[in-house]
Amino acid sequence: MSMLLLWQSKGLKFRIRQWLRTLVCMLFTSAAYGYELNNESWQVHGFLAQGIIDVNGTNFVSDEDELSTDLTELGVNASYRVNDIIRLTGQAVYLNGGNRYVEGARIDYALVDIGLLHDENWLVNLYLGRYKNNNWLYSSTRDIPHARPSIILPQSIYFDGFRDIAMGSDGAALKISYSSEEYGNFDINLNYGASKLSTKDVKLLLGDLVHGKGDQEYDAQGSFYWQPELSPWQFGFSMLDAKFKYQHTELDFLTDATFTFQQYTANVMYEGEKWQFSSEIFQQHFTIEGLYFNGFENKSLGQGAFIQSQYNYNNQLSFLVRGERFYQDKDDKNGSKLEVISQGTVPRYFAYQNDLTFGVSYDFSSSFRMQLEYHQVEGTARLTPIVLPNAAINDREKWSIFAVQLMYWF
Repeated sequence: MSMLLLWQSKGLKFRIRQWLRTLVCMLFTSAAYGYELNNESWQVHGFLAQGIIDVNGTNFVSDEDELSTDLTELGVNASYRVNDIIRLTGQAVYLNGGNRYVEGARIDYALVDIGLLHDENWLVNLYLGRYKNNNWLYSSTRDIPHARPSIILPQSIYFDGFRDIAMGSDGAALKISYSSEEYGNFDINLNYGASKLSTKDVKLLLGDLVHGKGDQEYDAQGSFYWQPELSPWQFGFSMLDAKFKYQHTELDFLTDATFTFQQYTANVMYEGEKWQFSSEIFQQHFTIEGLYFNGFENKSLGQGAFIQSQYNYNNQLSFLVRGERFYQDKDDKNGSKLEVISQGTVPRYFAYQNDLTFGVSYDFSSSFRMQLEYHQVEGTARLTPIVLPNAAINDREKWSIFAVQLMYWF
């Protein structure tokens, strides 16, 4: 049996290495012959990002408190315009972020884009397949290293443990845009679908001790954005409603469970020539039914927000500062109730997570960047797993992150 497991492990690693080599060849081949791939019908782009990350005090990336190279992102995206109405588009990536999300290859999105209406004021598109989430400020760019403002996004909203689920779902999405000189620009996004959860996804969210199967029943989201005409300001609001189920096995000490999640987010963004400002504030309802024993129910009302500012010193150098707060339950912000309910097995600092971030970005060219950032963190509420937290390893309330990443794109 041990020999079989070893062979399977080696086979899996070989397939990953093979896929990685193929992807790298695709990246650089596409970069070299981009002028042939990018035309009126075809558009092909890609990125390669590698860095080092040092987390002092928690297992945010690794169970070992040491410097890690688990900061790898590779991706290729392509689109093909069939005609004036239909476009096919998709993106494949390979990610290694340690404990932040499941390592390996995945399809971020693969969809049919149908143009339903396009005139002077209106633009309406229907997306069918694995669509991409466009409802939060950085949800549409979180998968592209050079398009997001920092290496690690605010974990209060862009929690890495939910990365693949939040990226998009299998279903349908509708985007409606309206623009006029009198009223400004309006964007409405509506989508409904569900994402598949692997065994690794379930363990990442619930804990290594679970053996059952997890499924997302549905994910419904919507957002509304408004930008006044010729204004650098944009205002938005979004809603989310999702339901998950867990089915236990005979090996489990847990029971079947249902998780429901609703989130309401308001945001604002300012984009000037030198300065950029953004902020998101949200409130979430989270309900657990079952899991620990039949009839168990727990409801919490979480809250979070971040405020971020960026300054472009010149076309190459920019600076970032961000403050962030998150509370699992607004009625237990210091975690005292959590510690009592868990009979001391879960420390109070698992009820919140506050983060102060400083970042620097430098562009060597139009397609090559180095990004550095430092996080001073208090609390561990946004570490995986969420439902059955690892208090043995994460035994420090205050911890820090230092990360450097080089990125190339075409």
